[in-house]
Parts: sequence; structure tokens; C-alpha cells
Amino acid sequence: PELAAVGGGAAPTVSTQETTAMSTPPTSDEACKMSQSVLATLMCAQAPGRSVYLSNRGNSLRQHRGILQEGFAQYVVNKYHDTNNPDGIINMGTSENKLCYDLLYKRLTHPDMLHIDPSLLQYSDSRGHAFLREVVAEFLSHYCCSPNPLKPDNVVVMNGCTSLFSCIAAVICDPKDAILIPTPFYGAITEDLHLYSDVKLFHVPLDCEADGKDSRAFHLTVGKLEEGLKRAKEEGLTVRALILMNPHNPLAEIYTPEEMFAFLEFCKRNELHVIVDEVYMLTVFDKSVSFHSVLSVDSLPDPQRTHVMWGLSKDFALSGIRVGTLYTENKDLLEALAQLGSFHSVPGSTQHQVAQLLQDREWIDEQFLPENRRRLKAAHSYLAQELQSMGISYLDRPACLYVWADLRKYLRESSFEEELALWRSFLRHKVVLSCGQAFFCSTPGWFRFVFADQQHHLQLGQFRTQRFLMYSRPCCKEPESKLRLESGCGFQISRGSI
Repeated sequence: PELAAVGGGAAPTVSTQETTAMSTPPTSDEACKMSQSVLATLMCAQAPGRSVYLSNRGNSLRQHRGILQEGFAQYVVNKYHDTNNPDGIINMGTSENKLCYDLLYKRLTHPDMLHIDPSLLQYSDSRGHAFLREVVAEFLSHYCCSPNPLKPDNVVVMNGCTSLFSCIAAVICDPKDAILIPTPFYGAITEDLHLYSDVKLFHVPLDCEADGKDSRAFHLTVGKLEEGLKRAKEEGLTVRALILMNPHNPLAEIYTPEEMFAFLEFCKRNELHVIVDEVYMLTVFDKSVSFHSVLSVDSLPDPQRTHVMWGLSKDFALSGIRVGTLYTENKDLLEALAQLGSFHSVPGSTQHQVAQLLQDREWIDEQFLPENRRRLKAAHSYLAQELQSMGISYLDRPACLYVWADLRKYLRESSFEEELALWRSFLRHKVVLSCGQAFFCSTPGWFRFVFADQQHHLQLGQFRTQRFLMYSRPCCKEPESKLRLESGCGFQISRGSI
């Protein structure tokens, strides 16, 4: 079957049956709202009953359910293990890098990590210990290619980017205010902003098909941001900010400096804060592709409203360490965040370990980053070949820990209910994936496949996935003699060459 690995203007092929089902498709905005409606209905149906012991807010928190959380919860209680639980669940849904534990173990058990000082056992500055903020400023100055040294006083350290999202929303928004975000996006940000701060995310849907105006699928433009802002205002919402992820989750898109600057200019014109999530900035595994941080811009359009997040969860495969950082030149914002810092602080001993790690340039540049990128590239290539062999199209991007794949041809009808049924079927077959509506994608049928795991785990996950799709959801497309892969530059591969 033909496979379009979407990129550089190539769009996935849609079967005749799918075209018929979508003869009068809803707009992206309507489809996005349909996705939210289906998800809300599902979660209400599964939520526990109301408790007389809790407040309205407490009941709302207790009853909240999300697809990402549900899949992970089932995985936690039934994890696959090579010997102890070979029938357990393979997790290809959670964006974690499981390829470099040997490198991390060796470095994290080095004697310099075991230092204990009285100050580490006492309360620290609510923004993080001064020594760590100095190291973070130096680290970001170097790896973000900042034209001038970044200032430690402009750094905030909290226990993960989840906390940073929540706290930023609390200090720049009032309850019921809104923040713009293009869809699809990492869906858990919804909880980050809503559960504590009661801030709404207003979606700017991106089309999965490239058209005459777009050069590629899921293409974000200033025009789409302008349209989204206009719609939000027409609905009576007060919009305070825009969230941008670069590299992107789940698309693995890397925005060019020109694109990012245009987005920043849009925010300046409309007096919006822009929160730039760069947690995958070092997770680019193709030397021919460059990432450019917002912090590399010599003169930001609106530095007082530009805030850049980074953490160790993705780039250093340390999601369990729970350390996220924010860089901003806005002193008022820094003072407000400091008031919330005590709720989200990082243990002193962990701050010491992170500082030791980030200032060890020799280990980072000569050992960890090269080997991590090599392993990621190999794992990505393996998954890409497996998807190609199944005739599944995907976005071909050399970054992040996942690929965004098009499973629309396996839906019996083009609906979010059917997408959810497919997701649940994967889970019953002991594979966790993440479906598009968990990322508020406006088109049903897209899934995120995480590849940053040991190859034998990927092989088993792909075997279970392929076996289910082949025997339970046979593809309606007729097989063809060639397998076509279109990436940014475009090339063809015959079936025998893989």
C-alpha cells in the first residue's frame, strides 16, 4: 500500500470509503469541539459518583478523567516485564526516553552526586537555590545560543514544567480567562491550567491535510492565530497568552526562526504573553536539522511577555527527577511566581545533583548527547520501517520521542467515538498508545507512537499492534507494488530495499 510520511507538502492519502464518510466534513473548529464533547461524555460516564465529604471543587477534581491518565493508570498496575510479567502492557503512549538508563546510572552514581551540605537540608529560595539558577542560566546561555549571557535572577526552578504551566497561568490570568493554543497539543496542559487556576485553553485547530495555502500538514500560521483570537473574543473570552511548543508535542515539528519570530510579533501586536515550551530542544537526532531557541533571538519583540520553559524530563531522560525551569525578563512575573514557589519546590539534594549534571559539559557533549541521539535515531528508524511495512503514513520529523501517525483507514467510520474504540482495543491487546483526541486533534484517526524504548519492547508492541490491525481491522486499501516514503526532501523505496 502507498505510504505518505507527511512532510514537505505531502498529505496522507484518504480512501474512497473515508471520503464518502466525510463528504460534508465539519470545519476544523467544529471538529475540535466534537472531539472535546466526545471526551467529556466519556469522562462523565466513567467518573465516580459525587462524594458528600468533598466540596464542589473537590468532587470536580476527584471525578476528572483523561485519556492519557487512564492509559497510564492501566499500564502502572500491569507493566510489561521480560520475565516477571511477559503478558503485561507495553507502553508506547507515554513520552519517556527509556534508552539511556545505563549512561544515567553511571553518571548519577558518581561520587560528586552524593554531596550533603547543611544548606541542602534547609529551606531554599522559593525560586530554587542560587547555585542551581546560576548553572541553569549558564547552561541555557550555551545550548540556546543566547547572544548575551542569561541572568540567574531571571530563572525560576520548580518541580516540573507541569507546575510551571499551572503557576504561570495563575499569575497572568484571572479565573475563566483564556490562553490560545494550536491543536493538536499535549493534552495534559489542559489539566495544568484548569485544575488549580481555572484557566481555559482556547483551541486553534490545525488541518491534517495540506492545502493551497499551506506548505505542509498541520501547518501553524499567523493567520490561523489571528482567526483563533478573533473567535475567542467573539465568544466573550479574555485571552491573555499563547502557548507554543518547539519542538512540538505531538507533531515533532520544529519551527523555523522566521516562523517563531512571526508568532512573537503576533503576540506583541495583541499584547499577549507567549509561553514557549522548549523541553525537547536537545532531542533532535538528525545533524542536518537545526533547532533555534527563542533565547537565541538578539532582540525579542516583547521580552516582558516572552517566557521560555525547559526541563530535564525529555532531553536528559529524567522525567522522575521532576525539575522544570523558566526564563523570563519580567520581574513582576518572577515576584509573583516566587509566592507560589514553596508549593512546588525541588529537594535540595536533587538541586545539587541537577547542578552537577548540567555543568558537566564534557559528559553532556562527548558522552550523553551523541549516544542518546544515536539511539533515538536508530529507534525512530525501526518504528518508521515498521509503520511503512504496514502502509501507515506519519509525520517524518527527526526530533522528540514519538511519531504522529495516521490510522484513519482503520476506523470503521470517521468519528471520535470510533477512534476511542480503536484506542481501547489497543489497550485490551496490551499496548498503550495515545489517540488524537487526547491531544484535541480536529480530525479523528491520528495516534502518537512513542519509540524511545528498547528495541525488543518496540518489537513486541509493534507485533501486538500489527496483529490486531491485520486480523481485527483489515485495511480497506488494495496493496500496491511500491512503498513510498515522502519526507522533507522526498525519495522512494521499493519494498525489497527495506
